Amino acid sequence: MNKGLTWWKLSLIGVGCMIGTGYFLGSSLAVQQAGASVLFVFLAAGIVTWFVYQSLAKMTADHPEKGSFRTYSKQAFGDWAGFSNGWVYWSSEVLIMGSQLTALAIFARFWFPQVPVWVCAGVFSVLGLAVLYLGVQKVEDLENVFGVMKAAAIFMFVLLAGAALFGMFETEGSGIQEQPLEFLPEGITGVGVALLYAFYAFGGVEVMGLMASELKDPKEAEKSGRLMLLLLTTLYLLSFYFVVKLAPLNQIDTEESPFLTALKPLDWNWIAHVFNSILIIAGFSTMVASLYAITVMLTTLAEEGDAPKLFRKKGKESIPLPAFLLTTATVIGSVVLALLLPENIFTYITTAAGLMLLYNWMFILITYRKLMHVGEMRQWKVWGGVFGIMLAVIGTCFNPASRTGLWVSFLFLGVIAIATVVKHKTAHH
Repeated sequence: MNKGLTWWKLSLIGVGCMIGTGYFLGSSLAVQQAGASVLFVFLAAGIVTWFVYQSLAKMTADHPEKGSFRTYSKQAFGDWAGFSNGWVYWSSEVLIMGSQLTALAIFARFWFPQVPVWVCAGVFSVLGLAVLYLGVQKVEDLENVFGVMKAAAIFMFVLLAGAALFGMFETEGSGIQEQPLEFLPEGITGVGVALLYAFYAFGGVEVMGLMASELKDPKEAEKSGRLMLLLLTTLYLLSFYFVVKLAPLNQIDTEESPFLTALKPLDWNWIAHVFNSILIIAGFSTMVASLYAITVMLTTLAEEGDAPKLFRKKGKESIPLPAFLLTTATVIGSVVLALLLPENIFTYITTAAGLMLLYNWMFILITYRKLMHVGEMRQWKVWGGVFGIMLAVIGTCFNPASRTGLWVSFLFLGVIAIATVVKHKTAHH
């Protein structure tokens, strides 16, 4: 990309990066846990996401770097930070890809209920790898088209749900009924659990940070993020308001998008089919983006001596083969997981993916505080962001399914910590 990106284009790219299965399916976990309080949870998550993005934007404006948060952490704390940060991000993208693959399989079962989750996941993984193998240009073309469709799906839901709520549609039988707002169905601990899934729906903000160095004026990165997060948080709050007003809480299920659940009483077959098609498109686009991020991050790590030299090899138009083969292996691992853990796999992987992403965000905030001259107001924002992220991490302890995801994230962190120590010792011998 040439240095010619306008601030409003970066805003649109950010919206496209962030709207994915975390919003379309992962949010069902947040609504289940928090009920109507999910509106406050998403507002809080949007504010903390802004703190994280603002920190990254200020570092980029001051000193644009290709490696973005990885390079900044290396400058702030040394080689060990760049190494561990890169691998934490790579691991988070691997888990996000697995979460999206599972969500896609769940969406596909809307049409093929008899087909096992792992078979559906296998089909989508082959399609995703095929797009990745065709090369970078195909990935970009796909993301541009699908980004528009994702935004259109949210607008479609808001319009239909709003019209239904105001009695503009005639329905047979009981039809659409306004639900009483239930604020704390699982108590205050439910809000803590829901916070993680709200953050997960904002995942992708760091990609905007990576692209901010491509702006005509990198100092406009902050304005770009402000517009994007305002737009996205407003859309999220509107859509979840309609979900909690239209869908009975006991019918919200991780096997179905909460938006489909809310529109079910309309009994319009075409709505469910059209919406499910868009959910699959949204999930597929974010899965391909994750596959691309995994492969590119691996090549970058290898170039800087933080991964085996084998993965340095670059392709011209196509994706480098060694990195592509490792990405394929991680996809096969995700399909095997779907075969072994079909019951709660989406909750486990989504929790672990969300947590790995948050560890990365926390590192961005701490790096910003170390590298930049941070005034008192910004100090409050940094520690407010860290506090919000810590609440989400602690919140996962209160739910058995999300607790498993917490242990998975600790397992990844443990392996990365050991690798960091080993690399540090071999570098000094």
